Order: sequence, then C-alpha cells, then structure tokens
Amino acid sequence: MTPKPANRESTRAEPADLVARAAKRHIVVVGGGAGGLIAARECVKVGMRVTLLEGSDAVGGAIRRAELDGIVVDAGAESYATRGGRVRALLEELGLTDRIVAPAAGGAWLAGIPGVGAAPLPVGGILGIPGNPFQEDVRRVIGWSGAWRAYLDRVRPPLTIGHNHSLGKLVSSRMGAKVRDRLVAPVTTGVYSASPDDVDVDIAAPGLNAALTSVGSLSGAVQALREQSAARAAQAPGAAVEGIDGGMMVLVEALVADIEKLGGVVRTAARVTDITQAGDAWSVRAEAKTTVDASDESDAGEAEDLDLTADGVVIATSEDVARRLLDKAVPALAETTAADAPEIEIVTLLLAASALDGAPRGTGVLTVPGSHTAKALTHSSAKWGWVRDAAGGRHLLRVSFGAQGEPAATAGLDDAAAARLALREASALLGVPLPESVLVDAHRARYVQSQPASIIGSAARREAARSAIQAVSGVAAVGAWLAGTGLAQVIPDAREEADRLRRALLWD
Repeated sequence: MTPKPANRESTRAEPADLVARAAKRHIVVVGGGAGGLIAARECVKVGMRVTLLEGSDAVGGAIRRAELDGIVVDAGAESYATRGGRVRALLEELGLTDRIVAPAAGGAWLAGIPGVGAAPLPVGGILGIPGNPFQEDVRRVIGWSGAWRAYLDRVRPPLTIGHNHSLGKLVSSRMGAKVRDRLVAPVTTGVYSASPDDVDVDIAAPGLNAALTSVGSLSGAVQALREQSAARAAQAPGAAVEGIDGGMMVLVEALVADIEKLGGVVRTAARVTDITQAGDAWSVRAEAKTTVDASDESDAGEAEDLDLTADGVVIATSEDVARRLLDKAVPALAETTAADAPEIEIVTLLLAASALDGAPRGTGVLTVPGSHTAKALTHSSAKWGWVRDAAGGRHLLRVSFGAQGEPAATAGLDDAAAARLALREASALLGVPLPESVLVDAHRARYVQSQPASIIGSAARREAARSAIQAVSGVAAVGAWLAGTGLAQVIPDAREEADRLRRALLWD
C-alpha cells in the first residue's frame, strides 16, 4: 500500500523550482502573539525567509508568565479549549504531548447571589441555563419563585421559538430574570467579559435555537443538547479545556524554537511604526533596541531604526494597532467598524493560607454582575496539579477584573493597592479570612481582550475587516480580533491566512 503524504504541500504537483522560489520570498510578521507565531511558522516551514518583529520585550501576547517568590506560573491565558482538536494537534507536532494536563475535577462556585451569598454552580446546564429548574442546586440559586418562573418555559406557546439571537433576551423571556442574572450572566461575564444580552445564542451555544424549535422549551433544548454532548464525550472523552505542565509559555517557546530552527528570525523590542506598499513589495519600518544585558539593570539597550523590504506582510497585532498600521495600505479598513475591546486585569496572588487547603469553593468562583468588584477568581493551585506541586503547600489565586463596558476596578491603583484589593475580593469570594499577613507575593497583568466571536454583530464586523484586508495583495492579518478569542480559534485561522498568503506568493 502506498503511504499517505506527510502533509498537504506534498500532495500537489509542485514545480521543480518551488524551493528556490520560496527562498526568494521574504515575509515580515508584525506581532509575536500566538497568531503571529503560527503564521511565521507556516511560512518558514515551506522555505520562505521570515522575520517576526514584536514591539514588547517578550513574545506571547495574551500568553505570558509571572514569577512569584520563585514560582513561575501563567499570568495570562492558562488553558485552551479542546474543541476541534487543533491545539492538541499543534502540541503533538511540537513534541509536547507529554506536557498536556487536564484540570482537577472540582467544580466552580457562584458568589454574590442575592439572599444566598455563594453556592456551587449548578451542574447539567449550558452557559448557566438549567435543564431542570427544580434541580436542587439550581433552586438554591434562584429560589422557589425563580424555579416556578423558569418552569413556565415548559408551558409557554412556542410562538417565537428559534428567532431570538440575544442569549440574555431569550433566557429572560423563556425562563425569567433570575435565571438570566444569577446563572447565565456570571458565566458570560466570566468567560466572555460580556453581558448575556450581547451574546449571540447561535455562536455561543450552537444548536440551541434549533433544539428549542424542535423540543418546544428552552430547558428541554438544554437537556437534548447535553444528551448529544454526553454521547460525543463517550466516544472521545476528555476535559473541555486542557493546560500545559509548566504553563502556556511552554507552547510559545516551542514555537519560537521551531521557527528559529527552520531559519526564521524572531526579534523582540522592535516596534513597527510604518508599513508601505510599493508595487509588489512592502517596506516595513521599525524602532528597535539592541540586545540588552539582563544582569545589568542600567543597560536599556541602544535604539536603531530598521527598514525591511518584504514580499508579504502578516499583521498579528491588536485591532487598534493593526488599523493604524494598515491605514494607508488598506484604506477600506477604515470604513469598517472597530469592536469595543475591554481592558482586563489579572492579579495573581501567592498565599501562605492554610484556610485554603481544602479548596473551600472548588477550582474557582464566578460572580453575579454588580455584586463584587472582581468578575471571577481561579484557585489555580486547586485547579492544576503542576501549579499545586510548584507552590509547595502554598496557594495560587488569580483574581480577574474588568468586562465589556466596565473598566477594571484596579485600573487606577498602583500594584500594591491592586494586590490588596484582589486579596480582599479573594477573601469575600472564597468565604475565608485572608489577612494581608498571608500574602507572600503578587503579580499584576493588564491586557486588552479582543471581542469574542460570540458577541452579536461580531461575525459581520470581522468579515468586513477581513474582506478589506484580503482585497490587497501581499498582506494578511491574524489574531483574536479577527478569529475570535482563544487558541482553538486563533490557531486554525492563522494557519489558513498564512496559507492564503504563501499560495498567492508562490503559485499565483
């Protein structure tokens, strides 16, 4: 039997001079987040010359690490969604299969419930929507009055079933405000940093509207989808998210190492200031710093101007930077609508607190919007075994602030004040006293969260922006602002865009 080709390129009838042609093509990737690294790797692995320029001192974008009293942990993204299998496949390509880890089985809690305080997040729901409003853990959150109101969903006439795109409006109309505000809103705020009213049902919960039309009730639709999901899980069991032993920066470092092994150049502290198209070529200008001596705090490096010529450019920055850089080259982009992107802050706390030894509220806490200044808390040393082992009996907590239309409560504070606020919030969310004396170390990270793909209108905005960019030859754009948030969306999107660009340069 003839063996199958190792990759898609080898299935083509390639011209004899393809390798030589690729070697003559120079690609400049602007931005060193996950999307930029993936695009750079896709281009360099077919023989193209690739230069990646990252404006900050480190690559990774939303993936970053922090060191607290000698313990190195994730300060940005800490996991990836397993749907589609694309991230796991990349980890396998990079030889990191043995580093993949699953989170602990402990569930999350809800905090800030009126008249209740805190309670475990009910099981068996979808985006917080219950399949059975009289289920004990559901009733504990919404009360008897909320349960009876939610039950009306079962007897309401199906006059408008399947036509409401707003998750919040659908839930409140079918099951009442308590289900929306106490169960669904904490989930959408914690996961998407958005109100449920702004979340598109068809994107966030594919199939829910169709099941609702078929079954005749929202709770029945949830049960139907859960049964389907259980059947799929039985065929391919595994957690909905996975992490990496040592943190997500392990993936970033492996990508950089692979790019450099294949001949690509990855340069940090090189901020691109201008991109200009001249015929079939592109001019990329950047302000860069020379390599600094990490042991010498006084050595800030010397500044230099870079002026690169490229056959193709991949923009892998945040949306605001991408729009500024492409202002002249892609004027049609200015005619599209930019998304609102909330600024999120994560304060990581290292605590010597025996009160947390029993993980009093599982692996994390989501908050009812308006009840706390923090939107969520992750008990990282309870959620991830590798973090627990690294902490050596101490505890790592991640406290998140900020959401769509709501600035982070820590935004105007200095680092010490932000750490104290995070500690107070952690104490309230976990229901245990955490005096300042238990605080060993803290780290604060700030980043702009691209608008999730599940937000109503997001798909149309992204499609308009991408169409404007793709209409100009020799340029591509990748990243969460176009693909949607999360590696499970960013990785395949970056691969497809890089493939489109390289095909145009090598074949068209």
